[in-house]
Amino acid sequence: MSGDSLKKRHRTYEHIFFDLDHTLWDFEKNAFLTIEELYENFKLNEHTELDVNSFYDIYSRHNHHYWDLFRRNQINRDTLRYIRFQKTIQEIGINNESWPFEMSDFYLSRLPLKEHLFKDAREVLNYLHAKYKLHIITNGFDEVQHKKLEVSGIRPFFKHVITSEIAGFQKPHSNIFRYALESAGAGVLNSIVIGDSIEADIIGAQNAGLDHIFFNPLDQDNAHPVMYQIRELKELYDLL
Repeated sequence: MSGDSLKKRHRTYEHIFFDLDHTLWDFEKNAFLTIEELYENFKLNEHTELDVNSFYDIYSRHNHHYWDLFRRNQINRDTLRYIRFQKTIQEIGINNESWPFEMSDFYLSRLPLKEHLFKDAREVLNYLHAKYKLHIITNGFDEVQHKKLEVSGIRPFFKHVITSEIAGFQKPHSNIFRYALESAGAGVLNSIVIGDSIEADIIGAQNAGLDHIFFNPLDQDNAHPVMYQIRELKELYDLL
């Protein structure tokens, strides 16, 4: 859909549902900083020749894989939290039964204390907050996601924070979007979803009959049809 077409439709919007990680909150930067701290805390340089960058790459691969299984309800939350670290240290030749659990606790306690946002996020939210009711819809863990919002200073912009843990469903399941609409007192026709994930955010929004904007900061190739696509958050000034 063209920008002009979206402009014509946006006049009926009252509610904007933002994804959090990778859309507003810079997950990659914040996660890397946390893994740096974890690498130092567990003195991993004494157990492997891999530097922190290589360790992070291995962790990220396992994290993405097990998050995908979690989204598909093939593993539960507790399994996700420790197995990503278990598989990471096993791959680099470390066999320690307690470390995956200790690393998980360390990581989850420090990750939400990081406050890096995507460029222009705060300014764009301030602009949109004056015109629309803003909400968060996220697959992240409830306690962790709320902490991220508080520490980064953007919690006041949002009326409702809907997590998959509270809704009982994960994106892209249409039920989490229905839950979010009901919680916010919003409707399909006056709401729009903004997120970075084709599978979770865009297909999820489409399944629920919602308008959507695909945030694609890395300009990755995408064959899936989307209503509109942006590379920078400041493009929302012209669209909304």
